[in-house]
Amino acid sequence: MVHVLQIEDLCRRFGALTALDHLTFEVPASQVVGFLGPNGAGKTTTMRAIFDLTDLDAGTITWNGSVVGQAERRRFGYMPEERGLYPGMLVGEQLQYLGRLHGMTAIDASSATATWLDRLGIADRAGSKVEALSHGNQQRVQLVAALLHEPELLVLDEPLAGLDPSGIDVIGEVLAEQARSGCCVLFSSHQLDQVEALCESVVIIDNGHLVVAGRVDELASSGPRRLVVRVEGDRSASWAEGVAGVAVSQVTGGEVRLVLQDIVDSDAVLELARGAGRVTKFVFERRRLSELFREAVK
Repeated sequence: MVHVLQIEDLCRRFGALTALDHLTFEVPASQVVGFLGPNGAGKTTTMRAIFDLTDLDAGTITWNGSVVGQAERRRFGYMPEERGLYPGMLVGEQLQYLGRLHGMTAIDASSATATWLDRLGIADRAGSKVEALSHGNQQRVQLVAALLHEPELLVLDEPLAGLDPSGIDVIGEVLAEQARSGCCVLFSSHQLDQVEALCESVVIIDNGHLVVAGRVDELASSGPRRLVVRVEGDRSASWAEGVAGVAVSQVTGGEVRLVLQDIVDSDAVLELARGAGRVTKFVFERRRLSELFREAVK
């Protein structure tokens, strides 16, 4: 079966605050889907609604065409942003207990716990209390709790927070493996470079409603041309300011990213850059996810 999670017309108000405003999107199988938005956009409310942890004023959440209920949620995996673990309980015992709650046998829960702790590089902490672990290792344990029972849907709220680069690489590999196995993977993160590297598709929301959704490659290649220029010794790229049809998107370490309207002749831009000094980089690049995000929620 090809699985799909459908979020349809979700609405949720908290007093005067509208957290979800007729939000609609879907998460298909075999993809890692990035769920993005500024703080307060409604991402966590949406993810909590999938697991019936917050009430909805309107809308439906369906799994393979059927309204999600308790039976479906037992086949889902959830990693909340806030800690969902018992701090004084031993890691191995806690994970086996959580596996049993998902309907696993004691033997299967024990085996899966050992396998996943080893896979995430923390097998030696099975006998430690959660509260004795670093923030990054607690993240790893929480991810194991979401993966133990081989979920069909994996929902992760800021899973990369607090991880070092090697930890991010491991988590990325795991998410890609889960998607290849047919799992639906939805995760939120403010680390947009990592999202761009990991995700096939993204959903961006703002003020509780959808603003952008689509495949990363297609979104990156859409819109105006993006030109990256570096002029030796020029850290401010002031030469690019005020040029008709040219907008400065970002200046980082002397490298400027420009957004060019169709009417702009890139050769003319090159001549302006040469007037400021020796040009060491002049290349068209696709739109970054961070640029798309800023444009979508501005």
